[in-house]
Amino acid sequence: MSYDMQCPLCNPEKDREQTIVLENRTCYFLQHPKHQGVLVGSGLIVPKNHHRDVFDLTPEEWKDTYELLQEAKKIVDAEHAPDGYTLGWNVGTVSNQEIPHSHLHVIPRYKDEPLAGKGLRYWLKQEGNRRVK
Repeated sequence: MSYDMQCPLCNPEKDREQTIVLENRTCYFLQHPKHQGVLVGSGLIVPKNHHRDVFDLTPEEWKDTYELLQEAKKIVDAEHAPDGYTLGWNVGTVSNQEIPHSHLHVIPRYKDEPLAGKGLRYWLKQEGNRRVK
């Protein structure tokens, strides 16, 4: 296994507030209370091996990510009954990846949110985000 001792996602048990909700051979599904105020039910699927981004995942980690996603959805559906989900990876700082360890955001969405209907591509559709050549 490849670890980075300073990486909070390599060492989720070091954060006493972090909850390892689910775990399989290669991945965790984590939830943290600091993200539950606005993003109720949200969490991360994280490979146990330290990979900078999703492009480095092994076939086994992809399979295990899929399996945890299915199990996480069952739990979040039962506890929070969301109306939808936004799922995504950020890769690199320009895409807002704050922790250089691959992680899949699992974000339940609710029809009564102020930003309901604004999904992953919302920012890409904004004219103000057009690159200047």
